[in-house]
Amino acid sequence: MRAAIITIAGISSRFNEGIPEEEKKHKIIYSEGNKRDTLLFHLLAKCSYADKIILVGGSRYEDVKEYCDCLPAEMQDRIVLTYNSHYSDLGSGYSLYLGLKELSERFSNVKDVLFVEGDLDIDKESFDRVVEADRDVLTYCYEPIYANKAVVLYKDDKDRFRYAFNSNHGMLTIGSPFSCILNSGQMWKFTDTELLYTANKKFFSEEKEGTNLKIIQNYIDLRGSDKFELIGLKRWTNCNTRQDYRKILTYWKEETE
Repeated sequence: MRAAIITIAGISSRFNEGIPEEEKKHKIIYSEGNKRDTLLFHLLAKCSYADKIILVGGSRYEDVKEYCDCLPAEMQDRIVLTYNSHYSDLGSGYSLYLGLKELSERFSNVKDVLFVEGDLDIDKESFDRVVEADRDVLTYCYEPIYANKAVVLYKDDKDRFRYAFNSNHGMLTIGSPFSCILNSGQMWKFTDTELLYTANKKFFSEEKEGTNLKIIQNYIDLRGSDKFELIGLKRWTNCNTRQDYRKILTYWKEETE
């Protein structure tokens, strides 16, 4: 079987900034009119190739569950909802950890795992390239790299892929020479699930307060950087604000015209 993991546990603080409490929404299910014009619906549609889609929620979990209960039956049949009770006190790594734990405990013979962060909109052509690749995949986007918001993907002086990110959104330091540097697309494909589960266990035992990059770096180190294909994402938008959502909405409308 093939699996996808989408993490959606965040509290959407920037998305709801300045919004009255009764009007605040989880950005993953926010819409302005058409209930299917949500980040979640579009991600689920792009993951329709997968036999199972693990959704790891946290903040406004019941709202997400209610939304999923109204989705078309073919989507509902693929979805496995998982609750992260530590969404407010642990890092993003714990959501990915729970998704992988759920996958390893409930399903066997998993051929590959696609992981994408839930607040992203990615063009379908690029998304499909990652899905159809026959190797492990690291992605990058073409946005400028700003230290206060970018996740940096680079190759060090030993030809190994590495990540750098400042979770406090301040200045960023890369601690070694590098041969290339890219803005991570925050979407990955893993083809060795046993190594992935090993990387996940290592995260829990050593660094469970860290970001999802800790698990991914563990896997890269176990797998070897030469096993990965780099794929650039032609259109990539990180939805942090309602203005970002409206920009994404224009892309969706263009795709259907």
